[in-house]
Formats: sequence, structure tokens, C-alpha cells
Amino acid sequence: MGLSVEAPGARLRQVRHWVFDMDGTLTRAVHDFALIRRELQIPQQADILQHLAALPAEEAAAKHAWLLEHERELAFGAVAAPGAPALLRTLHTAGCRLAVLTRNAQELARLTLREIGVEDVFEGVAILGRDEAPPKPHPGGLQQLAAHWGVAPHSLAMIGDHEYDLQCGRHAGATTVLLHVDNRWPALADLHFADCAALLEWWRDAAG
Repeated sequence: MGLSVEAPGARLRQVRHWVFDMDGTLTRAVHDFALIRRELQIPQQADILQHLAALPAEEAAAKHAWLLEHERELAFGAVAAPGAPALLRTLHTAGCRLAVLTRNAQELARLTLREIGVEDVFEGVAILGRDEAPPKPHPGGLQQLAAHWGVAPHSLAMIGDHEYDLQCGRHAGATTVLLHVDNRWPALADLHFADCAALLEWWRDAAG
């Protein structure tokens, strides 16, 4: 039976290449996006990165600089999401390859991962921020990671807490895993767990 027609749980158990969103997935969510939009004069329903990309260069640069410093302050106070370090180390010990694909800046992603004590389980080139790959929901980051690892995109798992993470995974053909108390996007999520701790429990049970 081909990988694409297996049950989602069976597919995920076979996955050896795991790609994680960061904020709200590996860390406790702290971003106040309403505040960010107010400070940067962005309409409340607009995508922040898309809005900034459409601005004149000088204005965009100033607002990106503010965003970077705001996110830097948050990174220094990052707290791991429940079960995240244990999940990452379990997968790493099992020989899985791990990556982060975030709409945050790469330097701040590294800082955040260092703050929660898990930077060492990721290859440096497998931490992609908004300047290293097209921001999610575009699948370019997953495609880039698949090419780096020498595997097909459909052999990856994309794990996140937001619709953009799931759309990114869907567009790439990856197995999509939602980590959220509620299954808010059942049409996009192949599998749903409350958090990293619940996913780790499933992984251990599936391993027998």
C-alpha cells in the first residue's frame, strides 16, 4: 500500500522527518497580534507579513525593525510548551530529523530554541525563518527542507497550532498534525493532539 493512502496515524508513525512550527507549538503562545497590528498600523484582519511586504521599502524596513525588536523581547522570555522538550529529544534519540519552520526571524528562532533548551536537536540549516523561506502557508519551506534531506515532501510531517501550518503542509503533501486544545481545522489536520505532551504519549504507545 502506498504511503499516500495509508491511515494518517500509520503514516505519522513512519515519518522520519518532522517539521515544527515554533510559537504556540514548541513554546507557549505569547504574541499579541492585535497589539502588533495596532503598533504597526496594520488592519486587524490583515496578514502582518503580507502587509509589510506591500509597503514602500523605507516604511517596510522601519516596521520590520520594530517587529524584530519586539519579537526579540518575547524570545528572551520564551517558555517551552508542555511536553515539547521531551517530544523533541525522544524523536531525536529515535533517529528522526527535526526542523523548525517559522514566520519569526531565524536569529530569534535560534534564541528561542536556546532559551527552552532544545537548539541542539536541530541542524543549523534546518531552522528556517521568514527570510530563509516563503512565509507559511506557502509550502516553499517544506519543499526546501525536503530537498535538503533528499526526501519527497510527502514523507514529511508538519506540526503546528495554526491554520497556516496546516495549509503549508497540505500544499506540500505532508502529513499535517494540529497541536491545539480544539480541532479548529479538521479538514486540514490529518491528526489532532492537544499539545506536544499528548503527541509524545501517542508516539510512545504507537511504538509499543
